[in-house]
Amino acid sequence: MFTYEIDGKKHELEYSNKFVVIRTKGNKALNTSVKNKSSKALLDKLEPFDEYPHKGVYIMKVQEEASRAITVRNDVREKLNKEDKIRFAGRALEDPKTGRPVIYTENVVVKFKSGIGAEEAEKLLKSKKLTVGAKKGDMNFTSLLDNVYVAKIAEGSGAELLFDTVNELSANKSVEYAYPELITKRKFKTVNPLQWHLIPATINGSPVKANIDVEKAWKTTRGKNVVIAIIDDGVDNSHPEFKDKIVHPYDASLRTSNPNPKYKEDNHGTACAGVACAAGVKASGVAPESTLMPIRLSSNLGSIEEAEAFAWAINNGADVISCSWGPPDGAWWDQVDDGDEFPLPPLTRDIIRKAVTTGRQGKGAVVLFAAGNGNENIENDGYSSNDDVIAVAACNDTNKRSVYSDYGKSVFCCFPSNDFEYLDFNHPAPLTKGIYTTDRRGAKGYKRTNYTDEFGGTSSATPGVAGVVALMISANPNLTIAQIKKILKDSCSKIDKPKGQYDAKGHSIFYGYGKINAAKAVQGAKKLKK
Repeated sequence: MFTYEIDGKKHELEYSNKFVVIRTKGNKALNTSVKNKSSKALLDKLEPFDEYPHKGVYIMKVQEEASRAITVRNDVREKLNKEDKIRFAGRALEDPKTGRPVIYTENVVVKFKSGIGAEEAEKLLKSKKLTVGAKKGDMNFTSLLDNVYVAKIAEGSGAELLFDTVNELSANKSVEYAYPELITKRKFKTVNPLQWHLIPATINGSPVKANIDVEKAWKTTRGKNVVIAIIDDGVDNSHPEFKDKIVHPYDASLRTSNPNPKYKEDNHGTACAGVACAAGVKASGVAPESTLMPIRLSSNLGSIEEAEAFAWAINNGADVISCSWGPPDGAWWDQVDDGDEFPLPPLTRDIIRKAVTTGRQGKGAVVLFAAGNGNENIENDGYSSNDDVIAVAACNDTNKRSVYSDYGKSVFCCFPSNDFEYLDFNHPAPLTKGIYTTDRRGAKGYKRTNYTDEFGGTSSATPGVAGVVALMISANPNLTIAQIKKILKDSCSKIDKPKGQYDAKGHSIFYGYGKINAAKAVQGAKKLKK
């Protein structure tokens, strides 16, 4: 059993009997890196679970029908490590509570206490046989966060030495926190030419009046001079809806200026960007004149690149940062499944705090996270329950809660999205398929039309609120985060009363302070300016 601490809470991991990690040399594809026939035969007993192609890392699971899973796992370690093009093949770690694999790297994140100088810090790291991988100014986030280092143990040292070293550092009086870079599969918050969420519409003969009243807001502003950063799996920059809108594009995983989707399934970010700020060629975003900062993040939860993505947004002037991802959700139809607890890594927490305190010339960049689609308590999700972010839930085309939407005291507001019929909950069928927005162009997109009308989940709701915040900032650039939250709270519509169970402060665990009303939010921003 391996233990480590985050914010004083102990977490445990153990070696998995069924998951293996394989890393190729030169970050090559796994299927072309294995040559020996017996090794290929072993791969036939594995099934893909997750992968990080930009790092040549593949997580494989022993097939359910394979007998003696531990034997297969050990054979993989023995045979694949003899392959010339395989860098490493070994056991994955596993969270004993969830059964999900967790991947460790050679990286250790260390933050020293205030007053500890570079010489003292690096001396301590060296005494633990660590090399400094990144210090002040070497990466985007180390230029923003004081006394933060990325240190490395020697490759191949193993989990035992890694966790022993981390725990020794954590116990040192000079260290504020230390933890290993642990990577977990990330889940996008999606459950799935009539934009009923923006304006009143008629769908299949039925009137739909569940919009956010954006046309009135557009009489004041359409989001000009505001930058919305979309941190996601990439954005199709050549889409007509984003022409002349792109600023400071970045791939935080590959450290390049090309944030376009790299893999077949990378369609999520393009749809999110469209909900926020598509220009209106065939689909309008909530803030169609806002500027788009696309930041591709293909690395999964807990990676150092996660902090790098936020740091890029801060350094390059993002006003609003929209994140439609987080820990995996439980099954929304299983009311017993309340999701697995997932803490927010301290480095990610610190860089988000930096964004909301120093972004926008000290007024604070607004960070939004999707509440989640597991019909479960948001408090288990360290990302969306973070007090520094705005957590967005989903409501449907009849102004009721979407059946999958997460709930809890940290939900701040809701925004129209898709829904599903579920008779077991007496939940009726929606009137619409979902949200109409941009799609990755061509055959690789959700559809072949460059647009989709079936986007949804809290993934779609979150960039919608990001667009409303952009309208507010455009109407009054001097707004602070506290003022933005106050205006949003006061301008939300209290939908679904009394089932919403709003408390004395006007808050519902299902809808937050209610459904966003763009017209009232912009009016509140203008009024405060006067």
